[in-house]
Amino acid sequence: MNYVGIDIGSTASKVYVIVEAPEGTREFYHVLPTGWNSKETAAGIRSYLNEQGVDVSDENTVTVATGYGRVAVEYADYVITEITCHGRGGRELFGGDCCIIDVGGQDTKVIVMNQGMVSDFLMNDKCSAGTGKFLEVMANRLGVTLEELFALAEQGKKIPISSLCTVFAESEIISYIGGGEPRENIAAGVVDSVVNKVTQLAQKRCSGDRVILTGGLSFSRYFTEQLGQKMGVSIKPREMGRYAGAYGAALIAREKTERKRR
Repeated sequence: MNYVGIDIGSTASKVYVIVEAPEGTREFYHVLPTGWNSKETAAGIRSYLNEQGVDVSDENTVTVATGYGRVAVEYADYVITEITCHGRGGRELFGGDCCIIDVGGQDTKVIVMNQGMVSDFLMNDKCSAGTGKFLEVMANRLGVTLEELFALAEQGKKIPISSLCTVFAESEIISYIGGGEPRENIAAGVVDSVVNKVTQLAQKRCSGDRVILTGGLSFSRYFTEQLGQKMGVSIKPREMGRYAGAYGAALIAREKTERKRR
């Protein structure tokens, strides 16, 4: 059996596959830009899976789609919300009940897992100022990649960026640039601004020290350290954190199949 999880986000799309065969179980994953058209992205994922020997039209393949563009995955057997899939994947990655903070391109979600189930959640989708998109916009303004932005921020001195709106915050940064403020200080201020907003959201739901960061920023040592310091907990960078939604979707595909067999 093949269990496929597809998470089509606003910026990046992730695929996680669990292949169960007589010779053993293997797992593989893949990430690609979402692009402007989610249907084209879904078609590209299907081609990628075919190349890996996984046919989504085969009765031995079960596919769960989630994420911003989940409805575009026309070949999915199940379409399930991001909250459920990120909760399932994040809990598995953490190794038990926890508070999951997903900083995505379009929104930031806080998901509380209790006894293996989502017991509470909170989402910021009204403003991009506390999301990955804000960091991307500001990195572009500074002429650097996200990785370079974090490297600069680590060397700089944090300066205040007070605007809650991305457009106005960008104006603040332009003023700093015009005033000759060192780029590393601006980078430090940009990252600190996002960390503060994510912390404000997370502390409304997270309690204790069982916290995991998922999404596209989960692999950044600097961002996870800064967030952990603000929240007063230890948060470790995780390369697999960006695949939490797709991983959870694949696990749910397997669990749904197992329940049908009973």
